[in-house]
Amino acid sequence: MADTQKTRPEDRPVGNKVGALRALWPFIKPYKANLFAAGFALVFTATVALTLPIAARLVVDTFGLSSDQMSEYFNLMMVIAILLALGTAARYYLVTRLGERVVADIRKAVFNRMISMSPAFYERIMTGEVLSRITTDTTLILSVIGSSASIALRNILIFFGGVILMLTTSVKMSLMVLWPIPVVLFPILLLGRRVRSLSKENQDLIAESSGDASEQLLSAQTVQAFTHEELSRAKFDDVTEQSYRSARRRILTRAALTAIVIMMVFAAIVLFLQMGSEDVSQGEITEGGLVQFMIYTIMVGGAVAALSEVWGELQRAAGATERLVELLTAEDSVLDPANPQTLSPPVKGELSFEGLHFHYPSRPDISALDGIDLHITAGETVALVGPSGAGKTTIIQLVQRFYDPQGGAVKLDGVDLRDLERPAFRKHIALVPQDPVIFADTARENIRFGRPDATDAEVEEAAKAAAAHEFLIALPDGYDSYVGERGVMLSGGQKQRIAIARAILRDAPVLLLDEATSALDAESEYAVQRAVEDLAKTRTTLIVAHRLATVKKADRIIVLEHGKIVAQGTHDALVAQGGLYARLARLQFTEGVAAE
Repeated sequence: MADTQKTRPEDRPVGNKVGALRALWPFIKPYKANLFAAGFALVFTATVALTLPIAARLVVDTFGLSSDQMSEYFNLMMVIAILLALGTAARYYLVTRLGERVVADIRKAVFNRMISMSPAFYERIMTGEVLSRITTDTTLILSVIGSSASIALRNILIFFGGVILMLTTSVKMSLMVLWPIPVVLFPILLLGRRVRSLSKENQDLIAESSGDASEQLLSAQTVQAFTHEELSRAKFDDVTEQSYRSARRRILTRAALTAIVIMMVFAAIVLFLQMGSEDVSQGEITEGGLVQFMIYTIMVGGAVAALSEVWGELQRAAGATERLVELLTAEDSVLDPANPQTLSPPVKGELSFEGLHFHYPSRPDISALDGIDLHITAGETVALVGPSGAGKTTIIQLVQRFYDPQGGAVKLDGVDLRDLERPAFRKHIALVPQDPVIFADTARENIRFGRPDATDAEVEEAAKAAAAHEFLIALPDGYDSYVGERGVMLSGGQKQRIAIARAILRDAPVLLLDEATSALDAESEYAVQRAVEDLAKTRTTLIVAHRLATVKKADRIIVLEHGKIVAQGTHDALVAQGGLYARLARLQFTEGVAAE
């Protein structure tokens, strides 16, 4: 990806067309039957509503006639009212259900897309912002599909139907009432664009605020440990106030739009009443006809006012739709091939790194790996050591194809990972990361994450192998104890042992250990090390470690520095050679002991 900076509100494109809502059609299309039914109910209720003024005219014009005739007209009005109530209820149900269904599908589509995006994508957008789009923006779209669009269509029907019926009642009065409408449309279109621009800006700022809040709250202990609360509050306050000021400008613009529309529409109605009263006195129209025309005028004026309100909602939803479409159409730098190859069963776990060159998208001028050539045979245990920034974890990430190298290839059983579907080969890899991820669930389900179809007995066997069984059964509910968000109820070592149990349970032919024992005490490390050694006997194991005591028994040790392999061999051979590894070993085993 060329753009490697976090996207900020001022950097995002701002459109000005409600046509962006057309992007919602693929989500609405599967429910055309529901849409048709809702449309029928909408037309039905609008038609029934337009007959009410006619019934009112008949009632007014029959004052003084027999009570039977008046009762007949009143009964007609009651029937119309009942039909209107039933039609409105059906319209509300159908439209609202359609809105909820479509928005649920949009949320699932966006989440499904985002959960498979490579880490390179998240180098330029915060996860909190993505969550804001999935929640806040889809809520705006729900208001449009479930309400605003229905109101808009209903008022459009009432407007045109009302105008036609007004003209059939009195052309002269109709012209007096309708002349301001073209003038009213101008501020609606002009200010509507401004409303949409401000709405998109407001939503972007809300998303930025959500992203910042998510980051700060997930790191609350670090924030508090460094007494950073006030600075965090100030940062959040600043973004939130920017969002408020943007919302205030949007609200002010919409208020001005509403005031202009209502003033012009009802000024025309006042002029009409004056003219209508004169026509009644001169016998040009009946009292009932005047009442009918007045009701139509109010209906048309109300429809125009409602449309000006709904226009602003449509503008906001169009901005939200654009933001969601940005996520749905975002291009990932890591893609599966159109015609993927398959690995020949059984997967052995042979790894090859051929002429590997790589730099992170956010650091294009800094080489993370520079010409790595390495072959790891199936079942071999290889350790990667070297100073921080040497490229050890980068190799682990490339094995999982979180990124693609700019040069060279990573192969599994002789097949380039770029020629395979990512889920197809990742299921043959088990990972224990340096910073283990623990989900807000029970300890049992966190281990079962490694293999969802595993039995309880298999979960417990994996926990025993990872030296986690003892502390797990000591929890209040044992394996079924809830461990809190990000495993907040567990120590660092306990979280790491659960992650190791998860990898053991996965039972994959390739095992990746990225500082897997860094958070363990000496006793737990010894127990886990034995488990790892037993596990490594039957699979390819790639170990990243700073503590050389954890890699001494590896079949081969690869020494990395500045993204290059500077030495490789067994522990004893590398110590005898001198160089970087010997210096690291001396620091950890000799001077460290002397310092004690």
